[in-house]
Amino acid sequence: MTSVADKRPLATRPDPGGAGSTAAEQAREAIERARAGDPRALARLISLVENAAPELRPVAKALAPLGGQARVIGLTGAPGVGKSTVTAALVAAYRERGQRVAVLAVDPTSPFTGGALLGDRVRMQDHATDPDVFIRSMATRGHLGGLSQAAPQALRVLDAAGFAVLLVETVGVGQAEVEIASLADTTLVTVAPGMGDAIQAAKAGILEVADVFVVNKADKPGAQETVRDLRSMIAMARRGTDDWKPPIVTTVAIKAEGIGELVVKVDAHWSWLGSSGQGEARRRARAREEIAAIAVAELRRRAGGLPGDSRLDDLAGQVAEGKLDPFTAADELVAADAAAQDL
Repeated sequence: MTSVADKRPLATRPDPGGAGSTAAEQAREAIERARAGDPRALARLISLVENAAPELRPVAKALAPLGGQARVIGLTGAPGVGKSTVTAALVAAYRERGQRVAVLAVDPTSPFTGGALLGDRVRMQDHATDPDVFIRSMATRGHLGGLSQAAPQALRVLDAAGFAVLLVETVGVGQAEVEIASLADTTLVTVAPGMGDAIQAAKAGILEVADVFVVNKADKPGAQETVRDLRSMIAMARRGTDDWKPPIVTTVAIKAEGIGELVVKVDAHWSWLGSSGQGEARRRARAREEIAAIAVAELRRRAGGLPGDSRLDDLAGQVAEGKLDPFTAADELVAADAAAQDL
């Protein structure tokens, strides 16, 4: 379901726990409501993540023991290949299994609030009345790699809320979307026949991140040629005997053709992740990247908030004028921050 997110911080909204309720208690209350199926509570939690609100820390602490159950499936590929249509078809397939599904659609613009959606993503509105489907767009806000910087925390919220399948659709900027591989358990790379840069983009980087290739719009001329090209590239890739070999699935997602086979291949990859130990390895790598990103963001925040706030500008001026090299300037900035922390 889509919902209008309440943008107010928890602390400025009516206190569900009473006048003496702490931020941590309010966080637990919001999480409990989200786990009980309240879409507004869920939307508010994700808004906290997007806005890096002060309440995010108690929310994250309360979420930590509740996750780890959902499967994260990423969908990437060049613009125009039908990622949104494939996503909508997968939602329908998993709902037929009785599983709760959440979609995190990362857009290059502001998040939608129940109004118009980008491109053919409007087809996902077919699931808007289903209480066991939650659809949310997030803005990249200039973040490279096709993902929002807040996406890992948003996925933690959705996981803790009890969704069994989390689908992450990226903006569609070609080879820069390889970042999805660090976020998803299974990455689907979607291509389409008749798009001259589709295979070139795969050669340039997307090939390495694919767990399953999806040749969508397979009823169009050139589909079999696209499949052959992909098979040739897969055959040339260096892999160990125990490594996963990405299968190729042809689909006509707008008619739901081939989606059943796609789900079977995704299931097979999920089983391989468990038997090979790669599933745990990927989740550890995901946590490592998440921690590093938060730490770097905190360091940048501290650097911008040093005493006087003029130190960084002064150093930048010296570097721009050639009076100081950037490494020495960075050392001075870090030293000033360390001194401020000791005060």
